[in-house]
Amino acid sequence: MGGALQRRKEEGERGVNPLAHIGRAVLHLLAEIGRLALFLRDALVIGLLPRYYPRQLLVQMLRMGYHSLPVIGLTAFFTGGVLALQIYIGSSRFNAENLVSSIVALGIARELGPVLAGLMMAGRVSAAIAAEIGTMKVTEQLDALRTLATHPMKYLVGPRLLAGVITLPLLVLVADIIGIMGGFVVGTQKLGFNAGSYLANTVNFLKLEDVTSGLIKAAVFGFIIALMGCYHGFHSRGGAQGVGRATTNAVVSASILILAANYVLTATLFAD
Repeated sequence: MGGALQRRKEEGERGVNPLAHIGRAVLHLLAEIGRLALFLRDALVIGLLPRYYPRQLLVQMLRMGYHSLPVIGLTAFFTGGVLALQIYIGSSRFNAENLVSSIVALGIARELGPVLAGLMMAGRVSAAIAAEIGTMKVTEQLDALRTLATHPMKYLVGPRLLAGVITLPLLVLVADIIGIMGGFVVGTQKLGFNAGSYLANTVNFLKLEDVTSGLIKAAVFGFIIALMGCYHGFHSRGGAQGVGRATTNAVVSASILILAANYVLTATLFAD
C-alpha cells in the first residue's frame, strides 16, 4: 500500500515538474522586470538630477564615442558597399538600377546606420560598463563611494546614461555619411555609375526626416546600452564569474532591447 502511494506521488511530481519549471521561469522574468523598473526609476530620479559630474561625463563620452568610432565606421562602410551590391543585383532584374543610390541612402539613414551602430556599441560599451561596475561592486568600491557621501547612481550611472544619449546620435551621423560613401565607392568603382548622378540621386531622394528618425533611434539605443550595462553591473555577484555573467547578460539584453525598440520606434515614427 505504501509503495503504491509513493509511486503515485512520484508520478504526480513528474507530471507537475514541467509546469513548475515554466512557472519558475515566468516568476524569474517578472522579478527581473521589476528590478529593472526600480533601477530605471532610481537612475532617472537620482542619476539625472543635480548634482552633476561634468568630468565624468566627458570621460564617458570619450570612451563611448571616440573610441567606438573606428569599429562603427568600418561597419558602416562595408555595410553600405554590400547594400549597394545587393540592391544592384536585385534591381537589375527589373531594369531599375538607377534606384541603387536612393535605396542605399534610405536604408543606411533610417535603419542600418542606427541599428548596426547600436549593436556594435552594445558589444563594446555595454560589456565594458558592466565589467567595470561589476568589479567595483565585488571589490566593495561602491560601498566606499557611499562612505564618501557620493551616491553611486549619481556618480556612475548618470554620466553614462547622458553620454550614451549624446554620443550614439553623433556616431550614427558619422556612420550615415561613411555608409553612403561606401555605397558610392562600390557604385562608381565596381558597378559603373556616374559619380555626379549617383550623388545627385542621393541628395534629391534623402529627406531630413529620414536622417532625424535615425538620430532619434540612436538616442534611445544609447540610453538602452548604458542602462543595461549599469543595471547588470550593479546586480552582479559571485566574484569573477558573476562579473563575467553580468558582462554577457548586458550585451545580450542590450542587443535584444535595441531590436525590439527599433521596431516600436519605426512603427511610431513612420505611422501613416
